[in-house]
Amino acid sequence: MTAVDERPITDAARIFEDLEVPEGFKAELLRGDIVMTAGPDRVHNSIVESVQDQIPRKIWRRLQTQDITIPGETSEPQPDLVVLERGAEEGPGRHIPAPAVELLLEVVSKTSVDRDYGVKRSMYAAGRVPAYLIVDPMAARCVLLTDPVGTGEKADYRTARTYGFGEPVPLPMLDVELDTSEFETLPEVRTHRRP
Repeated sequence: MTAVDERPITDAARIFEDLEVPEGFKAELLRGDIVMTAGPDRVHNSIVESVQDQIPRKIWRRLQTQDITIPGETSEPQPDLVVLERGAEEGPGRHIPAPAVELLLEVVSKTSVDRDYGVKRSMYAAGRVPAYLIVDPMAARCVLLTDPVGTGEKADYRTARTYGFGEPVPLPMLDVELDTSEFETLPEVRTHRRP
């Protein structure tokens, strides 16, 4: 299945297409803003690896550093992990359309708190991504968001379930129960106030 790219073409989108990102950084186009961040730390990568290893490869594609597109949005986020059913989207290209995705994972860092809990939550809901999992090593918790509703910046998820590190996180959409017992936390970081 191949989806038509329905994103608005703007000056920011054109600039983003030709952007040369310095090594060790990642760039995302989020609602018309180009956001560049430093590469992730070891705790972040360990969490992504653990989640990826628990999702059966025979059924699901588990892609890192994969850009997705969201219909109607000037956005090209690069979630920490993109999970889609094998065969849902094939062929070459830099983008996976959000409607082909089953679950997106973001691991929160000191600099991504507002984006992961705010802007990306709204964007992924607008893209009708059925499940968005936020793993927060500063607050030692996972937030599973499901049942997207609404459009644009007012889009959100109707259901939010929170699990502490060490508790299993049911991912029924993947037929997986995520073991979080080995997730590490980030030391010396003041906890934020996001849900």
